[in-house]
Amino acid sequence: MKFKVLDKIEYPSDIKKLDDRELITLSKELREFLIDTVSKTGGHLAAGLGTIELTIALHKVFNTPKDKLIWDIGHQCYPHKILTGRKDKMKTLRMKDGISGFLKRQESEYDSFGAGHSSTSISAAVGIDQANIINKNDADVVAIIGDGGLTAGIAYEALCHAGDLKSNILVILNDNDMSISPNVGAIHNYLTKMLTSKTLKNIKDSSKKVLSKIKPIENLARRVEGGAKNLITPGLLFEELGFKYYGPVDGHDLLDTIKNLKERKGPRLLHILTKKGKGYKLAEQNPITYHGVTPFNLKTGESVKKSKGTKKPTYTNIFSDWLNWTAKNNSKLVAITPAMREGSGLVEFEKKFPERYFDVGIAEQHAITFAAGLACENIKPVVAIYSTFLQRALDQVIHDVAVQELDILLAIDRAGIVGADGETHQGIYDISYLRMLPNVVIMTPSNEKDMTRMLSTGLDYEGLAAVRYPRGESRGISVELSEIEPIDIGKSKTVRRGKDIAFLVFGTLLHTVIEVAETINATVVDMRFAKPIDEEKISLMCKNHQLIVTVEDNVVSGGAGSSVNEFILSQKFKNNIKNIGIPDKLIGHGNQDEILADINLDYNGILESVKDHIDMIDLKEKA
Repeated sequence: MKFKVLDKIEYPSDIKKLDDRELITLSKELREFLIDTVSKTGGHLAAGLGTIELTIALHKVFNTPKDKLIWDIGHQCYPHKILTGRKDKMKTLRMKDGISGFLKRQESEYDSFGAGHSSTSISAAVGIDQANIINKNDADVVAIIGDGGLTAGIAYEALCHAGDLKSNILVILNDNDMSISPNVGAIHNYLTKMLTSKTLKNIKDSSKKVLSKIKPIENLARRVEGGAKNLITPGLLFEELGFKYYGPVDGHDLLDTIKNLKERKGPRLLHILTKKGKGYKLAEQNPITYHGVTPFNLKTGESVKKSKGTKKPTYTNIFSDWLNWTAKNNSKLVAITPAMREGSGLVEFEKKFPERYFDVGIAEQHAITFAAGLACENIKPVVAIYSTFLQRALDQVIHDVAVQELDILLAIDRAGIVGADGETHQGIYDISYLRMLPNVVIMTPSNEKDMTRMLSTGLDYEGLAAVRYPRGESRGISVELSEIEPIDIGKSKTVRRGKDIAFLVFGTLLHTVIEVAETINATVVDMRFAKPIDEEKISLMCKNHQLIVTVEDNVVSGGAGSSVNEFILSQKFKNNIKNIGIPDKLIGHGNQDEILADINLDYNGILESVKDHIDMIDLKEKA
């Protein structure tokens, strides 16, 4: 595609040369380029379409990369990447050895702060501003955060600190009425109230008009009592935290507003209104579907991903079916999600059991402690959460659940290698950080039937239990939920008998390991439980095999294999031990198969990992 203005833009310095008419053309062309690119590569689309004009205005007004732009999460960062020297690399977006789908400091000096999880931008901005003071640097600092990101507690911790420090930062609140799922909570309601105020409607026709009228409104507000003041001053919450509030303004026509605010000092918050998916009708109509997409047909919006035959249900689908089935017969069961209704498979549950469905917003810490409060009163919470997001609530899992011995089930989705979202989203640490807790039960199903049995086991268990399952399609095994029964906690299952080598496998890598075992005539045990481990089975394997090999899609450090090592050492068995899992390095983006091959967790990699041991066993037998 050829573009009159966009083709001239390599870096933000080129944007500064454009007049107002050319900026409008750039917005149109950038939007077209983004839609075309993501339709081929897949990725996050709707959020970026809503921030085209904002991105251009920021790079036009501020002197980046000296001035720091800190984008929250990064779903909306594609226009920023295109305008900062990476336009030609967009065709490699989220692909192996290509550019990341999120902000990444190692990728560009324009990426001031890496992101992948939400609500960190204001905290980072406060830190960078204080560093500027220490370093005697006069650079500006801008944090961009969405109304979804503003539901997380860390955002308010940062606002409070910034107000106390009188930080010289500009916070831009990008209000598109969405996170990934529709926004929830009191803050969302507060912003909605601001937008529907009759007084406010009269002053938001344009950014200049808002900026010229906001001071008289503030003066008027000070003359009236609390309730009226709350109505007339839409930014009262932010003003009380020490920020000068401006807006709301049109987020698709805000260049003059950005120019004016650049000249002001201290903590400033600009509230802008944008449309998620703007410029692509299908994305505007359905921003949830077009939040993150696989390659699609531009005209129809239909996915063009090649089919691999009959589509199997995903593990998320299996969890959803199990939850809906179980809830019919268990009135004490509730489901909790931190803003991932669609991703965690809770859409149907919300429809069927609205009074037992809780979306707490992007607030993982609150999700866990809220679940703990429910558990205190004999309610059984099922917290449906991605492995990477559970990391954010580890203290709550320890302090509020484990220490109090409360009864909660964690349904941990996207465990193991996730793929294109890269380092920030790989679910490779949960076994390590959960297994240190006393009395926790951690289950690692190798197929969907065992997954449903383990979910039922966790539901029945009176304490903290976790079932971790991967992203993607299941094995295609038929599951009859009415026949599902719990399994004995801590009991493994031998799935293949061989000699010399015993593979102890945790999770869905079992099927790859079976292929390897058939090649070398090894024993394979589906361990099922990362905690408690089946000590009796491990002892038996040690007595009958020379080499014990553990396999998992968690990091080797502190993982399930480590628990096997600890037991073997405690029993003073003399077997050789090999731990196979995620290596001690950051795991980048690419598709799941590519990454597994890169880290030697495919057939060839696992076979190669034990080859030296096989040779040693052969030499001993010949001797």
